Amino acid sequence: MLIDAAISGDRNVIRKEAKDTVKYKDPTTETEHTRNIKTKVIQIIIVATQTTSKSFRKYISHIPREHKIKELQKTAILYTTHIFNKVLM
Repeated sequence: MLIDAAISGDRNVIRKEAKDTVKYKDPTTETEHTRNIKTKVIQIIIVATQTTSKSFRKYISHIPREHKIKELQKTAILYTTHIFNKVLM
């Protein structure tokens, strides 16, 4: 299982998801052939504006434990703010 977590600043989540699907196609295929195991890519793209893709809930259900979308968005915003503060100081 490959998990790609991203925090997107724009609203075009579907385009980002499609781009990442293409990005991970070769590594996934290579892993499946060389190690003879089934590989799944899980894309978690969080946007602060509550925009999610149609497949977001399906992807998040593959990760153990319960995850609330609002909490994930809040964490993403707070951590991004923390990074900006470190860079600007």
